[in-house]
Amino acid sequence: HFDAAYDLLNHCLEIDSTAAEAYYMLAMYLTELKKDTLALQNIERAAALDSVNATYQERVAQYYISMGDYNRAIPFYERLYASNHGRTDVLNILVQLYQQKKSYPDMLNTINRIEQNEGTNEEITLSKMRVYEMMGDSKTAYKTLKNLSDTHPNDLNYRIMLGNWLMQNNSQKEAYKIFVSALKEVPDNPYVQTSLYDYYNTIGNQDEAKKLRDVILLSKKTSSQTKVLLLEEAIKSNEDQTNGDSLQILELLDKVIDADTHNTDIASLKAAYMTLKKMPSASIDSVLQHILDISPDNAATRMQLIRSYLDKKDWNKIINLSKQGIQYNPEEMAFYYFMGWSSFQKGDMDMALDAFRRGVSQINSQSDRDIASDFYAMMGDILHQKGKRSDAFAAYDSCLQWKSDNIYCLNNYAYYLSEEGENLQKAEQMSYKTIKLEPKNSTFLDTYAWILFMEKRYAEAKIYIDQAIQNDTDSVKSIVIIEHAGDIYAMNGNTEQAMSYWHEAMKTGGDNAILQRKIKLKKYIPVNNKKK
Repeated sequence: HFDAAYDLLNHCLEIDSTAAEAYYMLAMYLTELKKDTLALQNIERAAALDSVNATYQERVAQYYISMGDYNRAIPFYERLYASNHGRTDVLNILVQLYQQKKSYPDMLNTINRIEQNEGTNEEITLSKMRVYEMMGDSKTAYKTLKNLSDTHPNDLNYRIMLGNWLMQNNSQKEAYKIFVSALKEVPDNPYVQTSLYDYYNTIGNQDEAKKLRDVILLSKKTSSQTKVLLLEEAIKSNEDQTNGDSLQILELLDKVIDADTHNTDIASLKAAYMTLKKMPSASIDSVLQHILDISPDNAATRMQLIRSYLDKKDWNKIINLSKQGIQYNPEEMAFYYFMGWSSFQKGDMDMALDAFRRGVSQINSQSDRDIASDFYAMMGDILHQKGKRSDAFAAYDSCLQWKSDNIYCLNNYAYYLSEEGENLQKAEQMSYKTIKLEPKNSTFLDTYAWILFMEKRYAEAKIYIDQAIQNDTDSVKSIVIIEHAGDIYAMNGNTEQAMSYWHEAMKTGGDNAILQRKIKLKKYIPVNNKKK
């Protein structure tokens, strides 16, 4: 009830124009209305009236930050910390604000204040080092990191960190000594190994770098993320070569997979690389199946494999993959869809309908509208084939509720209504949408022409059936379109052209008995039409 709230808050200020809490609440109200400028004015007023209220002070500072006005935010945060030295969260914000201003001495001063509160730790020391680097003070940065390494002699990570810093600052020899010393202590430490690997790459010793890379990749102690990064680097290097050898990369990938058989990240990288290099789909499918054997709940890989089999029209494989996918990822609607679609392609209408119904049961308000719509559209097609007319039309209605412009649903629904000879006005409206969306689709043009024909609007029907014939560019012409053309021409009084179309339809494989009767009687004979 914003109006009432606004009136009451203003009434508060009429009673006492110095009431900081009223200005603060008014600012919150204005924020809700997205009136940020007025909100800021009121919160500034509240903060000025009650300078010891930390909530008001902090909210003003937050407004300034949201506006990118860091200079005005800083004094407020400084006052907040001055009133409460326990708030290191305020100091952390100040560090970021001073960094935005590139005020490095203030950054150091603020970090020192954090250190006074929390004591010395590696994170604070590293923060100081980074500030010195921003200031261009490499000597102090080195001393800070060296001191951290020296005071933690048993922590190998700080030594390697120091070595990496030396590498970045052109002190490769000193870095190498640190790496070699550390490697003698812990020969199979991945952090040490990767740092030494970077060293070899930096000085151009590719042979040693490659040897060490393979050691790192085959080690069980190396993280999957590190392995993937090294392999991606190897792939990029190979691709950069004019005559890059993909067999070398595949051999390397296979070695790593053999050493770590349950690592799906590496197998996924191999599948992606093989796809990039356009290798035979059967070999890619084998890798994808390997991933599923290890991780059967990997929905993304399962979908990739299903798409591969879609290209091959291997309906049985798709059905099996989808069944397993439903077991492991019952919420993934795509598996129900592909199971239903593949069953439909095989002619198993009962299995297809069951899959779509199970998929529909997973639909909720968050579902993809296109997928939900397609489920109902397919159900409608199947139910119509099974002779369940009212159920089919109900499914089509549900489809269009999810997506009112589902073009194939609109076409089939319109055509099936025209077959029944009822609701022709509704059928015409739906069919007209399809030809507006795809004006050169011969099937949609035929449907619209046929509905006009059923409405006895023969002259208009002829216009659209001519367009359907013109746009039917398939090598084998549609029998239904040709026969419809004959029927429409006959009712327009052009018997000669109608006879020509009927003869053509009969040669193409149309229903001989019906076409022969039309040809014999030289007139249109009403029959039940079948969808093309």
